[in-house]
Amino acid sequence: MNISVVQIIGAVVMVGVAVALLFAYRKYLAANSERRMLTMLESIGLDPAIVASGGVGAIMSEVRRRCRSCASEDVCERWLKGDEPGDNAFCPNAGLFAILKKQSDPYLPRPRTDRGP
Repeated sequence: MNISVVQIIGAVVMVGVAVALLFAYRKYLAANSERRMLTMLESIGLDPAIVASGGVGAIMSEVRRRCRSCASEDVCERWLKGDEPGDNAFCPNAGLFAILKKQSDPYLPRPRTDRGP
């Protein structure tokens, strides 16, 4: 059985379409993850601009990584819409968010960093 040029071109096109669809799907998942993460920050009282803050860049990279690999996306969506009772304990970033919230609360006493008198 001889494979014609048309069949080879067809196969290459199908592989190209499959790869493009895979990349588009991953981009879609990442965008939804980012949206949930920013909405979660807002919901718990943190400024979503913290994501771009230079001081917590490494932390936010970890937050983003955890959010993208989260197995509780459906619970998160319902919680963010107000359809899920309770707090955000289901979130793998809940502990980090609590720490960031404490650090950003202007009414909490801050530890002194100066060594002066």
